[in-house]
Amino acid sequence: MRPADWWSIEILDSEHAVTSATAWRDAYAQMLDESLVTNGASSWKWFEYSWGVVLEVAFVEERTWLDWKSLPGTRAALDAVPDPVTGLLVHRGHGGASGSYARRTPGSPPIADRVALPEPI
Repeated sequence: MRPADWWSIEILDSEHAVTSATAWRDAYAQMLDESLVTNGASSWKWFEYSWGVVLEVAFVEERTWLDWKSLPGTRAALDAVPDPVTGLLVHRGHGGASGSYARRTPGSPPIADRVALPEPI
């Protein structure tokens, strides 16, 4: 079996928006969770940050992700984010505070090993 592909939907707070990202999550989380259950998501989790909320979703097939994202209910929820122009980020991988994964070349030592140590006296 293939490992699941993770996708992130980040909803950012905006100073000119009428509602917050947390209020948006409170309004749409149940509907989105139910649609994830019925449309083949293998896992999902909500995260709350000082700047907004993140929904991380895992699907085994990319086609299933695309089908879920194009559902009328999903599209309506994403259209209703507090700032649909600059407050919505949808991307592959984990979101929020997770850093980007930097792969080392085979055989290269960790960066800490590259520092020269002082000569013993």
